[in-house]
Amino acid sequence: MFARAEYDWRIAKARLAMASADVDVLLVDSGELLAWLTGYTVSETMYRAAFLPRDGKPWFVLRALDEAPCREKTWIEDVVGFADVDDPCSVIAEQVRARGFAKARIGIDTHSPCHSAATHARLATECRGARIVPMPGLSDSLRWVKSAAEIAVLRQAAAIADKTMLAIAQTVRPGMTTRDATATASAMFLQEGADTGEVGPVVKASGSHEFLHGIFKTDRLEEGDILHVELIPRVGNYSARMMRPIVIGKPSLAMRETANRLIALQDRQIEAMKAGAIATDVDAILRLGALSQGLRPTYQNVTAYTLGLYTRTARSSDFSRVLLPTSNWPLEQGMVFHAYTTAAGLGFSESVLITRAGGERLTQVPREILSANRLETPLRRTS
Repeated sequence: MFARAEYDWRIAKARLAMASADVDVLLVDSGELLAWLTGYTVSETMYRAAFLPRDGKPWFVLRALDEAPCREKTWIEDVVGFADVDDPCSVIAEQVRARGFAKARIGIDTHSPCHSAATHARLATECRGARIVPMPGLSDSLRWVKSAAEIAVLRQAAAIADKTMLAIAQTVRPGMTTRDATATASAMFLQEGADTGEVGPVVKASGSHEFLHGIFKTDRLEEGDILHVELIPRVGNYSARMMRPIVIGKPSLAMRETANRLIALQDRQIEAMKAGAIATDVDAILRLGALSQGLRPTYQNVTAYTLGLYTRTARSSDFSRVLLPTSNWPLEQGMVFHAYTTAAGLGFSESVLITRAGGERLTQVPREILSANRLETPLRRTS
């Protein structure tokens, strides 16, 4: 996916963090950070890790079965495979000692989804003599600000989301089901170059905002129903995201009025998402605006969260940076967020890039309630 110069930039960024923590070698086991730093990632069927010294060449330790695909994807030349009968932590400790790090300071992101308390204790026992230095949150913080190359891939994913959303809106009809709409999206993802056909929530909306994480089931769609569609296409593990309500038939005047007010608030929020802005102030534009206008009785969820690289971990969304009333940190140029809002059965969201001038929408489907009879012309992308 990326040139070696891109990885050199990432390595330098990681080593700067290592210098700040005064560690000799970094153990990388987070699925996302493995992909970001090495170019290769794999599920944790058996424990695996890559190691980046502050000085010297890195190495990778993983199942022998995964050794060949790892060599194909990674820039790391030193790849060690172990048999399934071997204990991964024992093999890792042997490799640490063999490379002269028996008494080193080993940095580990203790917030990594792949670094359980049991794994930590096992490594501490196997690597006795070395000192484990917690670096909590490192796997996420290194990736908050995206490079130009990463943003280019996110634009590809956003384009797939755009095309797929319009395809659903143009084909859905009364009598069809949520499963039909999901099948359309899944096929479009694969045809357009997404990593997988995993779509995201496609459900019949109801109530205020409870539908957002609705359980997928086969619901028949009738005239007047709202189909809530959230698309999460990934390209090279980089995910863009977008939500739109699709009305079966023609949206009512009340729906359009609610949508216009919700969109206006979110437009203001996206405009304010500029480098240097304090996240809690940006959050307040939408949160307090929706509450003051009576669009929602309460607003307990985040209004945006970090977007980027997703792999096989226990989480499906990255909440390491979110917009909340307690988010007292500045937005940085190059960050990308999934900004979303819901009310009265309607949900709108965009993938938003932080720039000096304000938020730039990577997703570009018209910001309105969608219905088939209003989407006769193809989308024109502006970038």
